[in-house]
Amino acid sequence: MKKIILSGGGTGGHIYPAVAVAEALKMRFGGDIEILFVGAEGKMEMEKVPALGYRIVGLPIAGMQRRIEWRNLLVPFKVWRSIRKARRVIREFGADVVVGFGGYVSGPVLWAAQRMGIPTLIQEQNSYAGVTNRLLARRAEKICVAYDGMERFFPKDKIVVTGNPLRFTTRHASKAEALRHFGLSDEMPVVLVVGGSLGTRTLNEMMKRWIVERRTAERQKIQVIWQTGKYYETEMRRFLHENPCDGVWQGSFIDRMDLAYAAADVVISRSGAGTVSELCLVGKPVIFVPSPNVAEDHQTQNARALVDRGAAWLVTDAAAVVHGMDEAARLLASPATMADMSRNVSSLAKPAAADSVVDEIEKLL
Repeated sequence: MKKIILSGGGTGGHIYPAVAVAEALKMRFGGDIEILFVGAEGKMEMEKVPALGYRIVGLPIAGMQRRIEWRNLLVPFKVWRSIRKARRVIREFGADVVVGFGGYVSGPVLWAAQRMGIPTLIQEQNSYAGVTNRLLARRAEKICVAYDGMERFFPKDKIVVTGNPLRFTTRHASKAEALRHFGLSDEMPVVLVVGGSLGTRTLNEMMKRWIVERRTAERQKIQVIWQTGKYYETEMRRFLHENPCDGVWQGSFIDRMDLAYAAADVVISRSGAGTVSELCLVGKPVIFVPSPNVAEDHQTQNARALVDRGAAWLVTDAAAVVHGMDEAARLLASPATMADMSRNVSSLAKPAAADSVVDEIEKLL
């Protein structure tokens, strides 16, 4: 029986790549594998991972707050306690390989495993490597990345370009089926605005401005699938009630992203690593609006990696409210540009990323 620990969390961008690898491991080894997740107590992985049928253990780890707060004084003690618990969990589980997917929880787990002589592998989702993964890289056996040029962060001989593991798959949905699902017409183009599971204030304000000003003939020729996010759902529903608008589907969450992508002609989105990988897979022209509120501005780095290859456009967060939808209209007016972008973004897709990571884990086994 092969035993694998997968550690990462705090956000879906760290959790779901780990889940995708877990699913690929089960496909590869069947009943000859046992998987244990290790997350951070009180974080979303402690709810999401068990809901998917996997066992998870929580560590009392916490990250440093960017603001000066008294809670930062507790961080060294939580790190020490987390390392002690990680060592105990690794020993009792009998791990053969430990895999880290980023987020501060993976730090104590990989640190402990490396000093216990257990092979470790790092999966870095972003084009700008996170602090935890950079610190752990020297003792890791392999580092799986999604972007070229990562030798500026990691030892070159340890890097394998696998892409980001995704649970999302492109089902073969027709555009006609997708338009029916969202109640949209086939006579006008569709812009998909994706704000993430919790939502994005900037993209929601962009849509509010566009709807209020949607009196010109040009603006009336565009339909929108608008994912507002859970946090903003009530506010945006109230806004649409007060400002009714034909040709706009609005919801806090899209449970059929395959249909949303099939319906869309252009996508406006944040540029988290998982989202970028999904958009490469579906091959849609995309305008990225990177979040400025992330470590090392890594969303801008992710977007730039595509923009530099002619695979995407970028609008800054500061400019998006006023200019985001106008840029989408400008892109829709140039079918040749859209075709070039689709071709370029599709060339960057790594649909077998989870299997490629499992290949590297199998070598360590």
